[in-house]
Amino acid sequence: MPRLTLEGLEKRYGEHAVVSSVSLAVADGEFVSLLGPSGCGKTTVLRMVAGLVSPSAGRIRVDEREVTHEPPHRRRIGLVFQSYALFPHLSVFENVAFGLRRAGVGGDELKRRVDEALASVRLAGLAGRMPRQLSGGQQQRVAVARSLAPRPSILLFDEPLSNLDAALRDDMQIELKRLQREVGITTLFVTHDQTEALAMSDRVCVLSEGRVQQFGTPEEVYHRPANAFVAGFLGRPNRLRGQVVGADGGWLRIAVGGGVELPAATTLPLPKGAAVDLILRQEELHLTRGASGASFEGRVAYPARVALRSFVGARVRYVLALAEGLEIVAELPGSAPEAQIAAGEAVQVHIDPGRVHLGPAAVP
Repeated sequence: MPRLTLEGLEKRYGEHAVVSSVSLAVADGEFVSLLGPSGCGKTTVLRMVAGLVSPSAGRIRVDEREVTHEPPHRRRIGLVFQSYALFPHLSVFENVAFGLRRAGVGGDELKRRVDEALASVRLAGLAGRMPRQLSGGQQQRVAVARSLAPRPSILLFDEPLSNLDAALRDDMQIELKRLQREVGITTLFVTHDQTEALAMSDRVCVLSEGRVQQFGTPEEVYHRPANAFVAGFLGRPNRLRGQVVGADGGWLRIAVGGGVELPAATTLPLPKGAAVDLILRQEELHLTRGASGASFEGRVAYPARVALRSFVGARVRYVLALAEGLEIVAELPGSAPEAQIAAGEAVQVHIDPGRVHLGPAAVP
């Protein structure tokens, strides 16, 4: 049974639709991320679920009970803000107890529930500290404990890791995922960070311009994107403008300039001469040394020259010149033999037509 259901959810400000016809069901205990660029409507969806924004249309159900027009305190939903929103003048204990006191919980029951919430986020010994005495990660966990203490049905996160540095953000991804698994609470998580969404989620809902573009497992949205937007938003894309010039061997040939025609396997009804936007992920390109080299089954090889090589830690990035004025970027694991190719060398770029994603050309 779905713990959270959204049906045709919309939010309009005048004639402008911020969210349009968003429908999804989140299962009991599932971790779902709303992923998309700034302005795509993901935070508005979250705030409508929380009861902080009134929908223009559609329905919201929690545990099969419609809560579309109910106030926030009657929805049994916990919300963790981006800023944590801890009270600086209250101790950790009192921060976690705040919502319980407002709900009329007191005495031994209050202490027991605060202690349980702090233990669940591994802060049992810090109840007497003030927020300023805590690290960023500890403050984040206090905010989570405060949301868990009233025992909500659903926990909402509004970009909670964006204020942390890179190393701490990675640690907190693991901590929040472990906590969610241990507590077993249904979670809706808003982020613009694709790595965060893919690493933490059971399913990912990709949004653009207020509409759901794809809703599926991390593997599905990454390896089988529903459209060119999803393909371009996930991974590291090369974006090229091209024109359909024909078909060959079950795929389309796309002219992208400099006499280069790239292959694309697609089910889109694109006639010859159609202008298209082409997405080719950097990490899905293969390289071999020399002007000619070993072929890969199902891939098409193109000669190129390494214009630039950059070492970026675990990976090596290559800027590849396919023709005069036409360059693409490839990323390889730093441990791969091909990662030792130097700038100026001739290479073969091997492209899988099934990994070339097309969409109708956007208006400039």
